[in-house]
Amino acid sequence: MTGTDNGREAYAAERAELARLLPPAPGTDLPPGRHEHHRERLMNLIDDDTARARGRTGADAQDRARERAGRPDRSRLLRPSFLAPATALAVAGALVLGYSAQNGGPAGTSGTGETRSVSQVLLRISDAAGKGEALPVRDDQFLYTRGTGREVDLTSGKAVVGPLEESESWYSQKPGPQKKLGLSRVNGETLPINAELGDSEGTRPGLFRPTYRWLSTLPTDPQELLDYLSEITPKFEGEDRDQALFEAIGGLIGGPVLPPGTAAALYKAAALIPGVTEAPDAVDALGREGVGIAREDARSSERTEWVFDPDGLSFLGWRSYLTKDTEYGKKGDLLGDGAVIETAVVDKAGARPRS
Repeated sequence: MTGTDNGREAYAAERAELARLLPPAPGTDLPPGRHEHHRERLMNLIDDDTARARGRTGADAQDRARERAGRPDRSRLLRPSFLAPATALAVAGALVLGYSAQNGGPAGTSGTGETRSVSQVLLRISDAAGKGEALPVRDDQFLYTRGTGREVDLTSGKAVVGPLEESESWYSQKPGPQKKLGLSRVNGETLPINAELGDSEGTRPGLFRPTYRWLSTLPTDPQELLDYLSEITPKFEGEDRDQALFEAIGGLIGGPVLPPGTAAALYKAAALIPGVTEAPDAVDALGREGVGIAREDARSSERTEWVFDPDGLSFLGWRSYLTKDTEYGKKGDLLGDGAVIETAVVDKAGARPRS
């Protein structure tokens, strides 16, 4: 056995011991699945510190990029479009109401009126997305995003909001599993984005590596798409599955470039999720006001909002905050936000799009 093997075994044993010593999170404000989620995040932060001490800058960059995953560094380009005809909106509202009644309740939290309203808004957004430009994306290219946002550190037991921080990312579009997913640039420092934790053979295209080619293969029927996303979205004990699906769709619509048909289907699928509502006062990390779509996880008292440009209905950003006092923050406290500044398709990682 080599010295490297001994080092790896010692590191694995050290991490396992730390995980054993960490007690289950106390309190009842979060469901069990969310407690385990934050506990795992704490373990990843411990890994970060160990990686820095050992000079594993690539892994460090990956973890920093993952903290922003799907949010401030993912967006898409949509062309402005006219609003959908009123007759089409009425039909969509009826379809969503019918689906919701079969699945235990309306999509909105305030009865059929709100359900119909949010369905109409999502259909308008879907219509705009469907009219977006289908950009040619080659397997040897990279999807570029420049965005900004704030992260929240929960390791102290309280939500501590970090500063607004601009970042850039370049995600590879190569098919098959990849160990090098792209590059991330934060505060002038450019570092590689490595495969997801545990993907020893590389990360395949999918929910956590949504390449343009993979996105193009998704079902365009809203119900089929929602069913498929439900199958591939990770499950945690005690979690709100509807919220998990809402977050999964949020991660995809925040991507740099989406096939128009896929984008349109994602918004229609979101309208089928119970509890989705309008957010009249939605703002992104840059303070840009827009059309808002939201859902609250009643178990954890966390509300997530998507923000869309009021004119062209393109995705602007997101924010998440507490809706009541909890053990780690007060009602209204920010849990994270993001804003899209620029997106493009480029030929080389690290290269900015031409102006």
